[in-house]
Amino acid sequence: MKKVPVFALVVALGAIALAQGDHVPAYDDHAPRSGEMLPILPADQRVGDNFRYPYQVNAYALAAKIPVVISQMPCYCYCERIGHKSLHTCFESDHGAHCAICMKEVFYANQQTKLGKTPAQIRAGIIRGEWKSIDLEAAAGMN
Repeated sequence: MKKVPVFALVVALGAIALAQGDHVPAYDDHAPRSGEMLPILPADQRVGDNFRYPYQVNAYALAAKIPVVISQMPCYCYCERIGHKSLHTCFESDHGAHCAICMKEVFYANQQTKLGKTPAQIRAGIIRGEWKSIDLEAAAGMN
């Protein structure tokens, strides 16, 4: 008789896991108005252990160049669970510096912006997982 509740639990957990896989994290679907976003973490605060690698420092420099774009991107580290509203939110604090997902997404967004892609096109690429191909060490020199 105990097999039925255990089976039900396994099915429920499986359904939750599958639903998570299709979930697109939070993002703004339009460019924010002036004053709607907090600034990217200032350069003078990008110090310490979270900024010891060149790719960490560069991720923030690039995020500061494309804040409107990254505000329209979801972040697949699922930081919306802690109140983040988009990829931009990750770079308002030092969160992005210790999260490879956040950094890969910002490098990808920068790369695609330079290719002339729109935020909607970049977002579609992020949702498809194209950001996963970014190598952080190689991206350290990206501008």
